[in-house]
Amino acid sequence: AALHFYRDLFGLEVFSPPGLPNKFLRAGEGGDGVPEMIVLVPHPLSATEFPREKARRVLHHLAFRIDATEYEELQARFAAEGLQVRSGIHPVLKGVRTFYVDDPDGNECEVISPDRSTAVAQ
Repeated sequence: AALHFYRDLFGLEVFSPPGLPNKFLRAGEGGDGVPEMIVLVPHPLSATEFPREKARRVLHHLAFRIDATEYEELQARFAAEGLQVRSGIHPVLKGVRTFYVDDPDGNECEVISPDRSTAVAQ
């Protein structure tokens, strides 16, 4: 389910060898040739033992910067999949648009992009 979320919905590229149980997904290009990535590792505990409650987890959320031209399409793709998409005003950054969606394991993902109306006005 997590692989479908990050690969098929988010559009991240899997670049690990097919037989490897861990899935390496390219989230961006680093300036030094080392990609920004997410690695999906099978959890040794059963799904019932993994803490689903966010209050019991160490990680608060992941943030992904996307181009302004991709914002509405990605937001609609998540909504069409039946996922709850939450929008709001970013508490720190100005001139951006942001929405939040949870991956199948309950990890919150923030999607952030420049606000096209602000970018055009500048």
